[in-house]
Amino acid sequence: MITLNALQRRYLRGQAHHLHPVVMIGDAGLTDAVMREVDINLKSHELIKVRVFGDERSNRIAIMEKICADLAAAPVQHIGKLLLIYRPAARPRISLPK
Repeated sequence: MITLNALQRRYLRGQAHHLHPVVMIGDAGLTDAVMREVDINLKSHELIKVRVFGDERSNRIAIMEKICADLAAAPVQHIGKLLLIYRPAARPRISLPK
């Protein structure tokens, strides 16, 4: 899992303001197909929003932690039912502040 400092998180939140969720997680939860979609979208976009339709906050936090641990990504923000996740590409398009 990648770690980000407060300045980098704030920068990424600003970059993600206009983004729409690209992956939706429903009642079936975090399936292999969902993980593949998250991985594909992280490769394409580096910074993505994921919408989780569950009502349990603890489940949403667990989903975010599992995605970040399994896909070597960084959790940026969890607000309501939206998760903001970042993983730099091989050739990063987003340059993070130090």
